[in-house]
Order: sequence, then C-alpha cells, then structure tokens
Amino acid sequence: MIRPRTGRRARAHRGIRGVLASTIAVGLVASGQLLAPASASADTEIPEDTGTVELSLTAGIHGVVAPDAPVTATVTIDNGSDAALAAGRVTVEINRTPLADAESLTAWLDGGDADGTFTSIGSEESGDVAASESASTSVSATSAALGDLPEGVYPLRALISGPEISGVAGATSVLVVTDDTDLQLTVVVPITATPEDGGLLSADELTALTAPDGPLTAQLDGAAGTSAALAVDPLIPAAIRALGTAAPADATAWLARLESLSNERFALQPGDADATVQARADLPELLSTLPLTPYLDPADFTAPPADGETPAPTPTASDPELPSDAELTALGGAESGVLWPLGDVRTADLAAFDDYLGTDVTTILPSTSVTSESAAHVEVDDHRILVSDADASAVLSEAAATTDESDRERTITSGIARLSLVPQASLLVGLDRDETRTADALRETILALSSIADLTPLSEARASDPASATIVSDDSRDRADALEHLLADEARLTSFATILDDPLVLLSPERIEILRLIGVGTANQFVPGTGTHRTETTATLNAVGVQQPSPVQLFTAAAPLPVWVHNDLPWPVNVTLTSRPSDARLDIEPRTEVVAQPASNTRVKVPVSARVGSGVLDVRFGLTSPTGVRIGTDQTATVTVRAEWEGIGLGILGGVIGLLLVLGIIRTVVRRRKDRAADSDA
Repeated sequence: MIRPRTGRRARAHRGIRGVLASTIAVGLVASGQLLAPASASADTEIPEDTGTVELSLTAGIHGVVAPDAPVTATVTIDNGSDAALAAGRVTVEINRTPLADAESLTAWLDGGDADGTFTSIGSEESGDVAASESASTSVSATSAALGDLPEGVYPLRALISGPEISGVAGATSVLVVTDDTDLQLTVVVPITATPEDGGLLSADELTALTAPDGPLTAQLDGAAGTSAALAVDPLIPAAIRALGTAAPADATAWLARLESLSNERFALQPGDADATVQARADLPELLSTLPLTPYLDPADFTAPPADGETPAPTPTASDPELPSDAELTALGGAESGVLWPLGDVRTADLAAFDDYLGTDVTTILPSTSVTSESAAHVEVDDHRILVSDADASAVLSEAAATTDESDRERTITSGIARLSLVPQASLLVGLDRDETRTADALRETILALSSIADLTPLSEARASDPASATIVSDDSRDRADALEHLLADEARLTSFATILDDPLVLLSPERIEILRLIGVGTANQFVPGTGTHRTETTATLNAVGVQQPSPVQLFTAAAPLPVWVHNDLPWPVNVTLTSRPSDARLDIEPRTEVVAQPASNTRVKVPVSARVGSGVLDVRFGLTSPTGVRIGTDQTATVTVRAEWEGIGLGILGGVIGLLLVLGIIRTVVRRRKDRAADSDA
C-alpha cells in the first residue's frame, strides 16, 4: 500500500513555537463592527460601519499560538474611499475569557458578541493610507502581555483611532492557544467531475478539466505532497481509458499522475452515488454501471502500424479486445471497504453497507449523524465509522474554495478554531464535493491544519481502536421513494430498449445518469433533478410510435394502406406494426415488420382487401418490440369501404366499350355501302 510521507509535517509541527516568535503573521479578516476602545466591555454597542475603510487582523500561524509564546499581529488598513486616510494608532485587544463552543465562536465572529472584557496587548502608529490603497501595521505582543493563557480559543480584535479618523469598522478574529502535540487529524478530499450530458466525460471536457489550469489538475496540485486522502469518482479514470488512443494527452498524464501520488486514496461509488439512499430503498446490492461498451470505439484500441507496415483493416467489435469495466474503473493503490455517503443513516443502513461490501467496511459520516465525544473512529453495533466534524468541515470547505487570500485566511482561522473547540484526541475533516477549487486555496487549507495537529493517513485512522457511539436516527424516505420511481422508469426503458440492435446504447447512459442523480454532491438537486429526469424518460418512451393516420377512402377490393412510423431516437429501431380492423368487411395484414430509420419518419404499406359490403370502419395501428412490448401510443385510422363500386365501374366501362364497338361496326358498314354505290354510279 502506498503511504503518504508525514515526516515533514511532523517536523513542521515541532517547529511551531519558533515560528510563532517570528514576525510572520497570518490570520483572520473581518469587518462590519466599530470596536470599542481598549479595556471596554465586550457587550459595548457597536455602531454600523458607515465608511469604506476596512481593517483586517491576522495573528500567529492561522490564528494559532503556543502557550507562553509571544505573538505578532498584523493589522491591514484597506482604504477603499476616494480620500486619503490620516495617520492614527492601531490597537490589538484580547478577551481572556475563552469561547466555550462553536456557537459562541460564531456569535463572536459574525456579531461581535462575547462574554468578558478586552484588554490591549499592544499598539502601533499607522501611517497615512492613500485613496484606494492599503497598508499594514505589525503589532508585537510579548508573552508577558498575553499573560498565562491556558489552552483555548480567545476573542481577538483590532481598532484604529486618531484625531482625523472616525467611523472605521474594527476587525474581529480569534487566537487559538494550543500545544496539543498528540492531536491526530485526517483530511479527506473528494475528486469528482460531472459531464454536461450526465454520462461519461467527453474528450473535449477532459481536455478542459485536465489542462494545466483545469479544475481536475488543480485538485491534484492542491493535494500533492500532503497527507490528505483522495476520494475519487471511478468514472473519471473510466472516461479517460474509454477513449483509448483518442484520449487527450493531458488527461492520460493526469491519470498517470493520480496513480503515482503518495496520497492514500479510495474509490467513491460510481458517479459519487449515495449508498444511504440505496440502503433506505432496500436495494439488495449497490447500483453499479451497466457495461460501458457503448462508450468504446474499437478503432481507438488498435495499435498504430509500425513504420513501413500496411495498416490493418477497420477493426470489428471483437477485434481488438476491448477493456472490461473493471479495467476501465480501476484505481491503482486504492483502499478498499470505504464508503462516504450522506449522513442521514440508520443502524439498519450500516448493516446494509456491510452486506454490500463485506463486514470490513468503514463508513465516513458527519458528526451530526453520530454522538461521540472521544475520537474520530467509532463503532456502532460492530459497524466502524470515521466521524468528520461537520461544522469545521463546512467552514474549511468554504476556505478551500475561496480565491481571495484575505477571505480565505479568515475562513481557515475560523475552521481551525472550531476544530480546537472539539474535545477529541482525533479528528477528521471531510471537504465538501466541489469541482471548482483552485490549487492554491486547497493546498493552503490542507497545510494550515498542520498548525494544530499531525496530519494522519486514512489507513492509520481506520486501524486505530474505535470508541463507542450511537447513531442519530433519520427515518426519512423521501429520497428513497424518488429513487424507486427512477428505477421503475429504468425498468420501463429496459423493456423499451429491446427495439434497438444494442439496448446498452440507451441503458448504459441511463444508469450513469441515475447514479449521478443520487450523488452525494448533488443531494440538494436530487428532488428537482428527479422530476426533470422522469420527464425526459417519458419523452424517450414516446420517441417511437405510429403517426396519426389520415382518413382513407377504399374504392377497390385490394390496396395498400399507407402508415407512417416516427422514430426520434438517434438509432434505427426494429418494431412490428400491428393492424386490427373494427369490422370483418376488411381483411388486413395483422403484422408487418418495420425497420424505422433514426431521426426520421418511415412509410409502411399495409396490404388490405375489402369483402362484400360497404361502410365506414376503424383500423387500429400499434407497435410492439421483438419481445412483444407495446411501443408508443396506438393510433386509429377511419377507413370508408366502397368495395362494390369496383364491379359497377367495370360494368359501366364494359358497356361503354361494347357500345363503342357497335357504333364502330355500323359506321364501317355504312361507309362501305356508300363506297360501293359510288363505284356503281361511276
């Protein structure tokens, strides 16, 4: 098994104290409150910000400082106004009453509310700041100024004052005092990519995603060299391998790089499908892709001829040998037995996971689904779970997607503070599914976590002794019911697809679309996406059918009836046209085999013959598949039968012909008599 290199991270952690003493300062940006003067009470009313000058405050390493260590804070003045800001004095204050929990942290950062009082830990003169410019001022605080602060998260703020300065909002931040070298932290980064059509990524999409500045490249750039575990959608390597020799060079290089990284990795469900909704729908096994052969072109798997060698004929479906689905979706060096579903699980769902993958299954769940206060690795009725801190994971996911450096630093510090408030010896951060992260944001977020803990590989977290826990049950079936509707529609499509030469050209993309619809990263779009998908399925089922015939007048005993079959699919279809008259006065061919061409209307001539009698009757036309499945909607044609008109017409025609013959004979006889009389006279 490939293991990440953790020595450099550990050495960095041991050097925190020395770094904190330096003047390197990063931290938290905030604005929106005018802070009270030094030593003022924390609950002093803060007026609204009426200016365009903003302060940002940074301290320590992402807000972290070791006990009894000095700290340097940096206050940045961003003058967004049209006038210069006069020189003043910048003051940094700390509240020695630590924040108790995540709720109080949010109240302080978002609203400026905190118990206790603030005292100054240092101040410095600030110079003039020109319009639309920014300037930074460093404020150093000795360990004596900080005092003997026990480990905890403390409110920190900065303000600026001066004779010519007013109405400038202050900045809020926190200072995390910690020296917990025993804290173990695991980070999991999902790598997903969703194609526009819901199937496999196309060559053009892969070209854009794996380009040097592409989103998938950014994911690897951000995670490479860290101890973060990668959770990869196996349909990404499948899309690359399915193109064979036609795969973009950047995509092939991206896949090779992924499999060469030292980061631990495991495969998500295809399309990042959620295992929880499948267990809730009582599926006997996890959904998987149907054979991916429709995405394979045999020509892309033929080795190019050597120099001077005659090119081989166009390959057939059996020559050359095409890769199997397992080969297409393989993820080299991946951990097995890991599921990362949505968190609304029940204990019964965990048992279903064991049935799906075997008893050695580790499920990653958010802390909102599990009650445990001791470790990230827990056990519920012999089911092993890695618990990600939901609050911190959400904040750090936001940081990993933030391009503005100041905003990102603010968010990172908030996430670290939230982790520091969790009383556990081991923690796990599972970043949200996000396909737009930048490399710098992702990398900085991962490395920032080393300021409070040693980053632990996923395999070590799984191997640790689990603590006991209980599941916070959720019995909702809304998503399960929607999935059952999707699978029922898929069953109808399976029957419908028998009209195709290769049903997989329709069914394989359909299954992938369902997997993506129930994806963890698209949970918020599942319900509306289901409605749209079902509408599209109905349109597909109605893509082949009989067009409404026009009324027909039948004046002969035997003639073909014209019927049109429409096919809106991009493939030819094989159907049987059935014809059923409503009256015995008409004999009609009951079954006519039809091959309807793609995206066109095909004319079918149905032989009919009229019996004795006349009148109006209906003929019902329908389509069936080769297996007898009804296709489309039956249509009815109105046929007016006038079969006796044929005999009457023939009689009249015979009489006219006979009369003409008699008249011709008479005329000939008369003419000859006249000729003989003329000859006699001569």
